[in-house]
Amino acid sequence: MCAPVSLAAPAAVPVNGPVNGPATGAPAAVIVTVDEAYAGQRLDNFLVRVCRGVPKSHVYQLIRSGQVRVNGGRATADRRLGAGDRVRVPPIRTDARGLKLPGDVAEPLRGAGGGAMAPGPSLSVIHQDEDLIVLDKPAGLAVHGGSGVSLGAIEALRRQRPESRFLELAHRLDRETSGLLLVACRRSALLHLQQQFRDRRTEKYYLAVVAGRWPLRTRTLDQALLRLPAPNGDRRVVVSAEGREAITRATGLARLELPEVGEASLVLARIETGRTHQIRVHLAHAGCPILGDDKYGNFEINRQIGKQGHRRMFLHAFRLVIAGCQSGLMRFEAPMPPGFVQLLALGGLDADALLRAPSLVGAGAGRVTVEVADV
Repeated sequence: MCAPVSLAAPAAVPVNGPVNGPATGAPAAVIVTVDEAYAGQRLDNFLVRVCRGVPKSHVYQLIRSGQVRVNGGRATADRRLGAGDRVRVPPIRTDARGLKLPGDVAEPLRGAGGGAMAPGPSLSVIHQDEDLIVLDKPAGLAVHGGSGVSLGAIEALRRQRPESRFLELAHRLDRETSGLLLVACRRSALLHLQQQFRDRRTEKYYLAVVAGRWPLRTRTLDQALLRLPAPNGDRRVVVSAEGREAITRATGLARLELPEVGEASLVLARIETGRTHQIRVHLAHAGCPILGDDKYGNFEINRQIGKQGHRRMFLHAFRLVIAGCQSGLMRFEAPMPPGFVQLLALGGLDADALLRAPSLVGAGAGRVTVEVADV
């Protein structure tokens, strides 16, 4: 037995008709009808949104096994959905909450005690309009839930804004990276932003503190990067001639001397491509790994700064320049995180003075939170 559902307000989708099997009381499959807001979205991405909290690996397994059907037939993960398509979603068992309806389409997920679900971590909003929300993501928070991660930034934002019909990530940041994260509020905005990233029409600047002596000038790092298979979910990237093009322009801003660590450098990195772990791998390959990077970094240095209370990766998505969906050029900046300020102070540097330096102010946008200009 399948209950029809119209996905018009994904945060709290109404269910029309019974959702439990009449004989056993067990949850039955549901039929979710796609509305125009989600037309053109891939089936896998659509299901990840409907089945909130369910690992992506399980979503793909359901698709491959044929338990998920579109208009009565089997479908592949990359199928593009159309308005009015009817998607059959089977009951899903999760370890954390037992047997439940897929995505809890009848109501938001509830905690084990039966109360309302916690809103998740607090999210700092840099800018918001009808097309996008710009977040300042803290280090340590994944951008979305997945294997071993029950709640990411996008799930937390959806919980905190249940009235929003459409909230989708426009790009990604590593879990350990802090800073600017774009969330589209409309499908048209999502496509507009994604096309800019593909066409390399955005300007993306990151701050990093690296081990060693980086020159106080700009170096271009253009080694191709190859993403290795990750059967256990541990993604790794290496420099390889067989990899994909990757371009990072890294400018040394200042040098500092850290106790028990030695010389380090503050670097501004602009990326022209968006490969997985690009800045981390490029800087490590150049002999100056990012402090606190537990995958590509210097583990002895990481241990020393950890003993001093600095337990994060020192990479921050600092500045982003995009073309607005309805306006001109939009420029955003996320403040330097307290951990960065403290580490720089430990090395004798004044973060505020550095942020006013011409080499940083002149990169991309000037030191502004948001500015809209004609293009």
